[in-house]
Amino acid sequence: MTELQQRASHLEHLIENASAKERIALQPQFDRVIATLKASGQIVPRRLERMNNDLRDEAIEDMFDNMPV
Repeated sequence: MTELQQRASHLEHLIENASAKERIALQPQFDRVIATLKASGQIVPRRLERMNNDLRDEAIEDMFDNMPV
């Protein structure tokens, strides 16, 4: 397991045990790790792809929830 894969696994564990606000705060970091894994030609496990997509959705939702109407 590469250092980058270990970082992704560590972040996955943190995200699984985090509150909603903490998950949103970890999203950009997790997204960068996943993007770097892909760019380096490494295989990104499907579960990490799904988690990253879910985190993006949560971050977008949170952004709209905080918009004044």
